[in-house]
Amino acid sequence: MKNVQRRVIPAPPERLGQVIDEITDPGRSVWPRPAWPDLRLDNGPTPGSSGGHSTIRYTVTAYEPGRRLAFAFNQETGLDGWHELTVTTGENGRPTLVHTIEARTTGPMRWRWPLAVRWLHEALVQDLLDNAELAATGTLAHRPARWSPWVRLLRWWLRPTR
Repeated sequence: MKNVQRRVIPAPPERLGQVIDEITDPGRSVWPRPAWPDLRLDNGPTPGSSGGHSTIRYTVTAYEPGRRLAFAFNQETGLDGWHELTVTTGENGRPTLVHTIEARTTGPMRWRWPLAVRWLHEALVQDLLDNAELAATGTLAHRPARWSPWVRLLRWWLRPTR
């Protein structure tokens, strides 16, 4: 399975790089909280640091300040592969923030990914990209991301019970 989401953001690449550098800093992060479970790493964005969000666990495999943060999934999550957030030069040389996942699904994730996790993940990343664009430019060039009816139903169904 491969999933790539990207957003061209009209801001200097250095500013987009700050988004990556600050993603695990609760005071400055563009991580979409409280709507989504916090991203936590036990030693910040440094190789070998472990953590994740919700039940998805991973380890930092590479960190290039201002450019790239990469992770390998812990196999017990049912994902055998990696994901990363990068700043690239996209269309017509414009700065682009890209989130990529490449993994093989195993165990229950074989059905969880296509039915639920994929849709929740894409909604989370779109919220993250909205926050990154707002932080980098002060505005959005389009309407804010909107959760599909399926994502809203999944979030209702999977909500914590009291």
